[in-house]
Amino acid sequence: MPEETKENLEGIEEEKKDEEKVESSKEAETSESAEEMSPDDLMNMWEEALKEAKEESKAKEVPDEPKKETPSSQPAKLDELSPDQKSKIYPELEFILDIPLEISAEIGRTKMLIRDLLKLNQGSIIELEKFAGEPVEIYVNGRLMAKGEVVVVNDKFGVRITEIISTQERVKKLGS
Repeated sequence: MPEETKENLEGIEEEKKDEEKVESSKEAETSESAEEMSPDDLMNMWEEALKEAKEESKAKEVPDEPKKETPSSQPAKLDELSPDQKSKIYPELEFILDIPLEISAEIGRTKMLIRDLLKLNQGSIIELEKFAGEPVEIYVNGRLMAKGEVVVVNDKFGVRITEIISTQERVKKLGS
């Protein structure tokens, strides 16, 4: 088997040498004939070579795929959910429904020097960066998830959600 491999390698090397000889003889003929040709003949030869190269590249290209027909669309028919089905929508996620989350609403922020912080006493006012009437931000486990407005319910503050932050916006905030 090693002898066959050596013979194959020798055959390949001989073929390469033969190809090199043919190419060098073509180059020599071309350079000799180029000296005898007029500039117009040379331009014609170049144009023909370019046409041949274009035809070869077109032949190598993948043929156009047949145009796909767009399937017709129809409205989906959905079954009404019964109370039993509503609780079983995602049964594989049932185990995470009892995980506690920390939800906080932020009405504004500011930065202070320690000197100014120590001067605060009862009745002092801290000026925040947000204006009155701006939506408050709702954070779930420290991540911005929604925005809303402050409301009073049974003498307690609450937040009415006015906007849920989209997934794309949340991903953008992760990068910054």
